[in-house]
Amino acid sequence: MPAVRDDSRDTGLPTHSPAGQGHLRGTTSFPRAARTELADTQLRRNLGKATGIIRAKRAGVVAELEDWEDLRLAGSAIKADVMARLPELLEQLEENVTARGGTVHWARDAEEANRIVTELVRATGADEVVKVKSMATQETGLNEALEAAGIAAWETDLAELIVQLGHDTPSHILVPAIHRNRSEIREIFLREMPDVDPALSDDPRALAMAARAHLRRKFLSARVAVSGANFAVADTGTLAVVESEGNGRMCLTLPRTLITLMGVEKLVPTWSDLEVFLQLLPRSSTGERMNPYTSTWTGVTPGDGPQEFHLVLLDNGRSAVLADPDGRAALHCIRCSACLNVCPVYERVGGHAYGSVYPGPIGAVLTPMLTGISGADDPNASLPYASSLCGACFDACPVRIDIPNLLVQQRAASVESHTRPTAQDLAMKAAAVAMTSAGRFRAAEKGLGLGRLLAGREGRITSLPWPASVVASHWTGARDVPAPPAETARQWWERTGGGA
Repeated sequence: MPAVRDDSRDTGLPTHSPAGQGHLRGTTSFPRAARTELADTQLRRNLGKATGIIRAKRAGVVAELEDWEDLRLAGSAIKADVMARLPELLEQLEENVTARGGTVHWARDAEEANRIVTELVRATGADEVVKVKSMATQETGLNEALEAAGIAAWETDLAELIVQLGHDTPSHILVPAIHRNRSEIREIFLREMPDVDPALSDDPRALAMAARAHLRRKFLSARVAVSGANFAVADTGTLAVVESEGNGRMCLTLPRTLITLMGVEKLVPTWSDLEVFLQLLPRSSTGERMNPYTSTWTGVTPGDGPQEFHLVLLDNGRSAVLADPDGRAALHCIRCSACLNVCPVYERVGGHAYGSVYPGPIGAVLTPMLTGISGADDPNASLPYASSLCGACFDACPVRIDIPNLLVQQRAASVESHTRPTAQDLAMKAAAVAMTSAGRFRAAEKGLGLGRLLAGREGRITSLPWPASVVASHWTGARDVPAPPAETARQWWERTGGGA
């Protein structure tokens, strides 16, 4: 399969390098991290209120469109077409960007992407950049790479600024500071923002104006901007960023040099295809009919906007996902975050518990797919289990990604990755041995009497003796096991003659 390449003219796909995955692999398993987050009652209140508001707004604007399902089907079909023709469309995009004065770079992984961007910034002589909110730069850990090179990266999206000033990490794809309330934001601004009014209130407008004054100086002095891209139109070489604050427009027009880091899956073939997504994305993400700011640019225009444009196309595991005929649907994601806002698991634990820049249902699928799962101890091995499989994420997804099915697939991949059997593996193997023989199953049924003894008068088993306690600890640690019935179905059948 042809694929992403570097600046040489080699058209073969490079081998994905796990060493350069950036911020995709966490350090703590989801169950352990979730326990910590669940103990934060303020976090749960913040998340519940914010996701509830977004869900209600989305439901209202979606209900206005009689052809919403047709739009979803169209979006899904366009993305499927893009995945089927991705190498061809990437070549077309490169040709058109180059023809219009831009320069295209190809990055195999996060490490290479960060190196390319750092070298481009250094070449301008700048020691700071302003940034448009970008999941791709978070994925690669670009800010940290620039800092290590002595280059300051200033986030200009309000929520990203809050996260950056709070020495925090994002908790949501669209609203990175969703886990903070306005009182907490005020404290961050008073502590970290120079020249802020000590009498600053927690009124949302006052907070926004303080951020605006802080950022305006950065916008007017910056010589280099770094952005992501929501979409790229292959047949014209046009890039598009949609946002709601105007900071993106400032970054994309004022600096002399613009560097865009974009995942290779963000393509659409034509402008008419882009029209579909400009209806789907705002309704699904912010509950708006259209984005307040939709910025598009095509290469370089003399005397207008940046006079030097670089597009860095990022693979970082996407080629491996594309090679999976079923799993490639995960690359259809347009980063709207609708699945996070309806997920009962995300609403209670927030994004930090997932240990990756991509939280929520899509993150529980996409992160292990991009990185692979190295074994039972890999923190990403637990992500596919961070779901109730209720299906709400599929219903909300504007491009109809069957996330529940992908989660089940990744659970299977997690089990297959085990280099040594876990307690759960042993339990499942024991169950398979018992259930594949009528005689062994009958013998296992006779052992149910022990369970009734453990349940006692309460009729509940609250703990199990060793070695069963090792296998069932995840279950009994959170819930009781009902006592086994006094009579099995087999015994009832034999006693009653089949109910006759």
